[in-house]
This record gives sequence, structure tokens and C-alpha cells, in this order.
Amino acid sequence: MKILAVIPARYASTRFPGKPLALLAGKPMIQHVWERCRAAEAVDRIIVATDHIEILNACHDFGAEAVVTPPELPSGTDRVAFVARSIEEYGGVLNVQGDEPRIRPETINAVAKLLSSEQVTIATAAAPMHPDEAADPNKVKVALAESGRALYFSRAVIPYRRNPASSTPTLYYRHLGLYGYRRATLLELTQLRPSPLEQCESLEQLRWLEAGYSIFCAQVPDDSIGVDTPEDLRIAENKLLNQD
Repeated sequence: MKILAVIPARYASTRFPGKPLALLAGKPMIQHVWERCRAAEAVDRIIVATDHIEILNACHDFGAEAVVTPPELPSGTDRVAFVARSIEEYGGVLNVQGDEPRIRPETINAVAKLLSSEQVTIATAAAPMHPDEAADPNKVKVALAESGRALYFSRAVIPYRRNPASSTPTLYYRHLGLYGYRRATLLELTQLRPSPLEQCESLEQLRWLEAGYSIFCAQVPDDSIGVDTPEDLRIAENKLLNQD
């Protein structure tokens, strides 16, 4: 299966306007994400999908293929689908978040590999997290079946440890902002209306679960850092420079 990676990059941001163009170790953040995708051997083509001409021009400056999508599209998923709709030769489509500059090529490959299974139409990734981090609502947790299928995603602590004194270890997994779809499934997802659980938790993937789709997770050893604020950018740059 040929794999298309689309990187949605929105200029407008309440907490960090112009975020994709913020310099990180001397390069625009979007360039770091694009370079990580280029290093993933499972990816056959990469396109940045943006709503702003400045991001388009920056992408062209460092050699990336980029398109401008309609500004009224409500989500990154819709921007990815907008690109995939006009390109039929790719059976698998990756949605690689433009604010994950430390996403590992190995993680991208792992999600792409899941799509090679006939039973998988939506794939994503999860990494182990320390119990002390689980209470942070900005870190989305996922509960997994033994097969790797996602049972639920939440900003709350899942699973809830009913008996803290129990000697049975509790595993917490953080959901990473990376998705893979069969192309036909991606186009179907954009036709779904917002759902109650999605609106409650502000997590788009719950819309898909409520509609009956299965989401399988590649379990990867390393976490990534999403950049939502200038402070996040400083943390990401420090880790990047120190290769932590």
C-alpha cells in the first residue's frame, strides 16, 4: 500500500499564532515535522496542508510540497481529507500533526505498518506514561484491549485505580497526535457529525468510536512533545538540542 503523509499546519492559534513558522533550533517548526516524515521509509509522499500563504512560502523555501486548503475547514482531519480526496493512488493516508517536531520516524513507520492489516482502517500511536503525568488533562490517555484496539480516549485518568494499595501494576498510555487511515475511511469520517462524547471531552477520535469505527494503536516506547505555547517550544528546543 502506498502511503501519503499530510501535515496540517494552521496559522491561527489562540495560544500561539503563527506556530508552524516559529523557529526551533534555527528552522521553522513545520520543517522539523517534514524532515521527520522524510526519514520514515514507509512514507511515499509528503504534503503540507495549510490555510496561510506564509506557511506555503516557507515550505517551498525548504523544498516541501504544500497546498493551501480552504480556511473554513473545521479541523486538521478535514484538511488532510481535502488533500487526499484529489489524490487517489494512495491507499493509506497519515495525518502527522504540524506541532509535533520531535515525532520519531519509527513511530510514523509503526502507524503506517498497522494499515497493512486488513482489519485496520484507522491507526494511531500510544506510549507508556508515568502515573504522575496521568492527571494532566492536556495529556490524552487511551485504554487498550490486548489486540491494541482502543477502548476509550480521555483527558481523565484511565484506567482509574480503584484500590491504590493493590500490588497489580497499572499501565497508563498517552495518545500521540498521529493518525493513519485507509483513504476511503478518512473520507467517510469527514461526513460524521460531532458526537456527545467528543463534545464532552473535546476529542475528535471519540466521534469515530461512537460511530462504530475501530481504532488500533501502535505501542511505541517513546513519547513526543506537542507544541501549543511558546513555553512548549522552549522545552522542545531544549530536548531537541540535547537529543533527550
